[in-house]
Amino acid sequence: QVQLVESGGGSVQAGGSLRLACTHSGYYSSYCLGWFRQAPGKEREGVAAIDSLGSTSYVDSVVGRFTITRDNAKNTLYLQMNNLKPEDTAMYYCAAGYGGSRSFCSPAYWGQGTQVTVS
Repeated sequence: QVQLVESGGGSVQAGGSLRLACTHSGYYSSYCLGWFRQAPGKEREGVAAIDSLGSTSYVDSVVGRFTITRDNAKNTLYLQMNNLKPEDTAMYYCAAGYGGSRSFCSPAYWGQGTQVTVS
């Protein structure tokens, strides 16, 4: 079964850091991979994406604070989040798709999500 499994969420104080991880079966190694988030009452938004060649894109609100990387040898996608703000509070989802990083991968596959809470 093809899966995307997130981990690393939690509760932190403003200014703190978290690193999210998304493991997959290896099926997605040639896909564009991305992170999305959805806060209560808001639409899901693309946060960061990285294509198979390593090209990255970020939503403006996280530029300079978040870094997306992928380790294909470990079948893992990461999101390093620094200087977290209360407005970063959301459920974070890993996604895979056929699109480019600029379109945040146009996801076709989703993980179950991991909660990030910043107070």
